[in-house]
Amino acid sequence: MKKLILSTAALAITAGMAFADGHGKTIRMGTEGAYPPYNFINDAGEVDGFERELGDELCKRAELTCEWVTNEWDSIIPNLVSGNYDTIIAGMSITDERDEVIDFTQNYTQPDPSSYLVMSADADIKGGVIAAQTGTIQASFIAASGATLVEFATPEETVAAVKNGEADAVLADNAFLTPIAEEDGDLQLLDQKELIGGGVGMGVRETDGELRAKFDAAIGSMKADGTLNAMIAKWEIGEQF
Repeated sequence: MKKLILSTAALAITAGMAFADGHGKTIRMGTEGAYPPYNFINDAGEVDGFERELGDELCKRAELTCEWVTNEWDSIIPNLVSGNYDTIIAGMSITDERDEVIDFTQNYTQPDPSSYLVMSADADIKGGVIAAQTGTIQASFIAASGATLVEFATPEETVAAVKNGEADAVLADNAFLTPIAEEDGDLQLLDQKELIGGGVGMGVRETDGELRAKFDAAIGSMKADGTLNAMIAKWEIGEQF
């Protein structure tokens, strides 16, 4: 693990030099594109959702030229560190473990409660099999809870695991699971919720302090003038600031 962190840090130094040397270039905004309402690909094949609208506004306020890049969740941090894009804006909760490898801006959402999506109200969430997306705060929570964790690469696969009987429940962000439960009569949300994580922030390389400061200031200005709360309400992400 130490060797992995050291290697990651070395990549970050190399990639960060590009920003310091002349980031008049376009800032590449990395997202998953598969986690509505935070981020998804629309019918036109473009990144859409709360974080697309938010990211575009942040780039405008920070006076940066930005473009959007999609990347699978399970490699989203390594590909930031290696320089494939310059930020992560992908519904990523701020955690101490992630903060050892990358830096975060201040949070742009409050911690969103995590909910259990089930086929039956009597599903065993304490000792049963619970699905979660790999590398998420929910997966870490389940692993420490005593239940049996089964991990999947995409959020869609976690829901499918419940529907095909491979798992008793999915644990994921309430904002992601609520519309699924509303649209599928075979699925329901349990009343029990878990509050984990420190809210969602933008991830940047540890060497890109200048870029982090620009986005930090932009997020702060959106909190101050109410623009961020209006977006949170529009996309039904969770509690406002």
